[in-house]
Amino acid sequence: MKKFFDVIKEKLFVKKDKIHSEKYYRTVDFFNKYSLVFHALIAMTIVFAVEVISRRNFISACKFVDTHTLAFMYNSFLVFVSLALVYLFRRRAFARVIISGLWMILGIINGCVLSNRVTSFGYTDFTAQQATIVVIGLGSFALFLIALFIKGPRYSGKIHFAGTSVAFLMLLFVAIPVTTNVAQSTNIVASYYSNIAQGYDDYGFVYSFSSTVVDRGMKKPENYSADAIEGIEDKVNSQSFCDPDEINFLNVNKDPIPTFHSLEQNYSSGYLTVPVVGAGTANTEFEVLTGLSMQYFGTGEYPYKTILKQTDCESIASDLSNIGYATHVVHNNGGNFYSRANAFSQMGFDTFTSKELMNITEYTPNGSWPTDDILVNETMKTFDATPDQSDFTYIITVSTHGDYPKEPVIENPEFTVSGVDYEGMANAWTYYVNQLNASDRFISSLIDRLSKRDEDTIVVMFGDHLPTMGLKDSDMKSGDIYKTKYVTWNNMGLKKQDADLYAYQLMASITDSTGIHEGTILNYHQTQMNNTDHTAYLDGLDNLQYDILYGNRYCYDGKDKYPATDIVMGIDDVTVSETSDSIGGSEVFVYGNNFTKWSKVFVNDEKVNTTFSNSGCLIIPKDSVKDGDTIKVCQMGSNSTIFRESNTYTYKDPAVEETVTGTESDSNTESTVSGSQK
Repeated sequence: MKKFFDVIKEKLFVKKDKIHSEKYYRTVDFFNKYSLVFHALIAMTIVFAVEVISRRNFISACKFVDTHTLAFMYNSFLVFVSLALVYLFRRRAFARVIISGLWMILGIINGCVLSNRVTSFGYTDFTAQQATIVVIGLGSFALFLIALFIKGPRYSGKIHFAGTSVAFLMLLFVAIPVTTNVAQSTNIVASYYSNIAQGYDDYGFVYSFSSTVVDRGMKKPENYSADAIEGIEDKVNSQSFCDPDEINFLNVNKDPIPTFHSLEQNYSSGYLTVPVVGAGTANTEFEVLTGLSMQYFGTGEYPYKTILKQTDCESIASDLSNIGYATHVVHNNGGNFYSRANAFSQMGFDTFTSKELMNITEYTPNGSWPTDDILVNETMKTFDATPDQSDFTYIITVSTHGDYPKEPVIENPEFTVSGVDYEGMANAWTYYVNQLNASDRFISSLIDRLSKRDEDTIVVMFGDHLPTMGLKDSDMKSGDIYKTKYVTWNNMGLKKQDADLYAYQLMASITDSTGIHEGTILNYHQTQMNNTDHTAYLDGLDNLQYDILYGNRYCYDGKDKYPATDIVMGIDDVTVSETSDSIGGSEVFVYGNNFTKWSKVFVNDEKVNTTFSNSGCLIIPKDSVKDGDTIKVCQMGSNSTIFRESNTYTYKDPAVEETVTGTESDSNTESTVSGSQK
């Protein structure tokens, strides 16, 4: 083995002076002379390779080059500029490999991300998982780089650090914003992605990812000032929910959403213009909850992952909290997805019950998502937890979320479709409308339970975006793929007042109908959304939004009026009540309450292998715990986040107790005998 490593070391890492042939030197000189041409070819090759990896389809990458040729060339230009950095180094081959390798690694990460979700990889997605992929990739890449650095060729000419090379590089980097503005103004690329997944497909990964690095946040409005601010006058989210009646070509054998249609006919409803299509739930959610608009943010940006990472933000939750409401979120998906746990805290919510706090047992037919029926009881818990308060509970469903299988997965489906030519898409639509029916049943159950409570209640239900089915404006009766629907229900006898709204206007409209006029943004929409001067209305919103998120908060007199809350994950306490050893002695059963599949046992604050048995029992290996150790159960989110902890319980090993008891018994016997002898 030592000999093997000695050979590797000598071959890869030991520099040997080698006399090359004249042909070798002529070849090197040729590549140096025409390096710009070769950089252009390398850049185009990298962009094409990244697109193949991202799309996981060679033909799709070829179509991108064909149908979006100028976007492809612009992506190549960005890589070309990055490759120009090699002119600052003598070891140019080494520098080229590093730069090319980094682009390829980013492309590989994007391909991995897209295998698990719809939206592509962006700068704000860097988490422990992505970092792990990068470390693994760079680890194997590093050995090659070390060898290349030691044994690779060096540029022997003069490097003009203060001359031509630097001037050329400065020219290229100055050209980036200029060419970007031209490309955006001529629609070669877009400055805002309403459909983030489609944006990456249409405009390429390199440009889209780069935009998430440099184009974040809001631009300061030209007229932003204290005077400008002073001059401004003072819910259920059904993911991918779409009324099939709105799709021109689609026919369903019978109505899959009768409850929704009944509510639409009898209570206030209308179209809801949302900022995304096919994916990007968090951005519609952001608009609905805060009353702020996505149109002022950067390309492909998620405010949950950028500004709300460190900045609190007024929302419907904080506004209602000011007048005594308890505020909750219930969602049967991960608490860290879209950084929601943090974002909901920044928006002022009191509690957040994510899937990690739910005993989920049933999943959609394709196995991808929990069914929504569990949300009914979880919602009732939020109301019961605060008997002396009014409640605002925001519910996020998932059962209608994609992907939609192109192979049949439901045996004898109750709802079938026609009007779709391609069999795979017919299967996808069949799956979707059957999941719509499941969502409709959830709505019916929720309203049934709420109608039995002796409390004034209003329910608002809206679709966050259309499903990822390649729909076009011409396919929709509304003529707009950014229009979903919202419906309401109430037990207060409110008058039916239909209105077509933007997502950022929804809560202002609903609270206005109930006589609530709390909050800066809500009140602004209530007083200005019907202003005939729509431009002035949007300019005012732009200023207020900037002031709240990035400015001096003139609207709050410079104060932090709506600080983040110490959000509590879940409603139910997780408790440990007792333990017992298995009959064979190889396992320990931990008993308690409100355990879930995401419960993990910690022994002396160290996580141990845990098997979920049921909501009252977890199983751990016997060799992971000893007599006197402390045990607690933690509800774990992604990235090893602890969402909630149980009480601490001290483990008593039965074997140790038996030994102690037996010893004490023997001592007592001896003492008795000894006493008799006396």
